[in-house]
Amino acid sequence: MAQSLSVNHYPNYAMTLTGQGHVMATPDLAVIRLGVQTTGYNVSEIQSENARISQRVIDALRQAGITEIKTIQYSIDKVYAYEDGKQIDKGYSVRNILEIKTSNIDQVGNIIDTAVTMGSNIVISISFELSDPELYYEQALNLAVDNAIGKAKTISTNLHVRLNPIPIRIIEGGSASPFPLRQLQYDVAATPILPGDLKIEAFVTADFLYMK
Repeated sequence: MAQSLSVNHYPNYAMTLTGQGHVMATPDLAVIRLGVQTTGYNVSEIQSENARISQRVIDALRQAGITEIKTIQYSIDKVYAYEDGKQIDKGYSVRNILEIKTSNIDQVGNIIDTAVTMGSNIVISISFELSDPELYYEQALNLAVDNAIGKAKTISTNLHVRLNPIPIRIIEGGSASPFPLRQLQYDVAATPILPGDLKIEAFVTADFLYMK
């Protein structure tokens, strides 16, 4: 009865290679995290103030056509300062952090300006993402397999051996999170935002059989 070949059965007739592939993509989704922080000694008053300003920010953004807005953090913290080695009570801090998503990348600067104008005093982060990252990752994964096969062909040619170009095993090595190739530019006066392109990477390890 015929037995299937494996790397363990024929260690001298196998090679293990890594492959890497990447694709470039233009982000089509912006995620902005910003919010309102209020401080004071009366918790009820600063909570009310925070709620009023936050609602004003939300209403202005909705009027601008932004529909994906949600609270991702709400906290009330005691605030202390240290003077001459003594702990001084500085009251409380209330933070309400919103997450805003938009597919209109060109409006990110305007979104920030609108929020700040309405009272937002915290900008946590601005990130640019892909609405369907799996599509690009699959492309990068195919390129990674092609890269491993290309290496195997080159090595087999140099060694003058016969190669089976179809890998007998492929292990997906994971992916690198998409990252921008250019840094964000943030100018308080005009708030220009430059997202740049994203690089999506994939890695594989592949086993190939060959004959001398």
